[in-house]
Amino acid sequence: MKHTARKRFGQHFLSDDGIIDAIVRAIAPRPGQAMVEIGPGLAALTQPLVERLGHLTVVELDRDLAQRLRAHPLLRVVESDVLRVDFRHLEHSLACGVVGAGAGAEPGDQPMAHGKLRVVGNLPYNISTPILFHLLSFVDVIEDQHFMLQKEVVDRMVALPASSDFGRLSVMLQWRYAMESVLRVPPESFDPPPRVDSAVVRMVPLPDPPTVNENLLSEVVQIAFSQRRKLLRHTLGRWLQEQHFVGDFDVQRRAEEVPVAEYVALTQQLQSQRD
Repeated sequence: MKHTARKRFGQHFLSDDGIIDAIVRAIAPRPGQAMVEIGPGLAALTQPLVERLGHLTVVELDRDLAQRLRAHPLLRVVESDVLRVDFRHLEHSLACGVVGAGAGAEPGDQPMAHGKLRVVGNLPYNISTPILFHLLSFVDVIEDQHFMLQKEVVDRMVALPASSDFGRLSVMLQWRYAMESVLRVPPESFDPPPRVDSAVVRMVPLPDPPTVNENLLSEVVQIAFSQRRKLLRHTLGRWLQEQHFVGDFDVQRRAEEVPVAEYVALTQQLQSQRD
């Protein structure tokens, strides 16, 4: 029975074989790796991935799709909202070979995966940013991430300072990941086609990220970009005065002109002052 895309889940199913092949080549899966696919849908990307890996864990919210996927003997299906998935627990479970297996198989029949998680997926446009921030909480158990996203979101993720795309999302991800846009995907590659262009982004956790209070960094960046057309002295500058900040930070700039490293350094100074 043909599955009808559900608007409430933001479903757009990848259908271009050439694009699928290019994505798989960009991911470069290897046998035995611990990989998790978010939102496998009709398994367009799932099948070539599992053929190379030997086994694959998928996270699917749609009950009908999850039922279809369970018929695949090499898939472990986690039927859940991805925002509720504990990826640290999932990484441990995969290493122990105890995650539920496909139809007709027992958990012990599935091989144990090795290494940190490699996370991939065609993320729903309506909740892509919350998913990215959710995964940020589990970055220590993740080797890399490859996601299909709205191109506009990818442009913001990888943007450099002093560009119009550079903003809160850029800072909050770049302090923790090295990122690059690896492939543009046109609307006609999907069924049904979305109204926007898409792109695939590669995200690799930095091996030695700066130590910073993530919640405080988020607060600093949110205030800085709250009125991005104004100089920082009108927003972040006033807030720093309220915090009795005694360090040195140039507020005669706009938020988009401040490099990620400076936002991190400012947050570290604030945290040190509070301590």
